[in-house]
Formats: sequence, C-alpha cells, structure tokens
Amino acid sequence: MEPGFVEDTGDHSRGYARWIAGALERGVFGGAKRLGRPRWQIDAWRCRRCGHLELYARNPV
Repeated sequence: MEPGFVEDTGDHSRGYARWIAGALERGVFGGAKRLGRPRWQIDAWRCRRCGHLELYARNPV
C-alpha cells in the first residue's frame, strides 16, 4: 500500500473521484498541493447485502 488522498473538486468534478499519490501537503491557503502529481480514477464497489464499500484506483487519468 502507498500513501495518497482523494481529490474532492465538488461542483467542478469531472464525474468521477480521483486518488492522488503521496502524503497530503497543504498550500498557503490550506488547499491540497496537487500540481504535477499523478492521479488515478477511483472505482467503487458496494455489497448490496451489507453495504460494505471498497475503492480501487487502477486507471491513471
């Protein structure tokens, strides 16, 4: 496993969540430093019976 964080772009989202490699570092105004970091699309799978959720980041974007 490697460290990373989920990018939250709110209303400006492209329709899918992205995982960004590396530890979260905050900029001067408190936002995450993301420039130049690789990103992967997050795919989510949920168990219909119990609601367990798993996230996978397999596809670079």
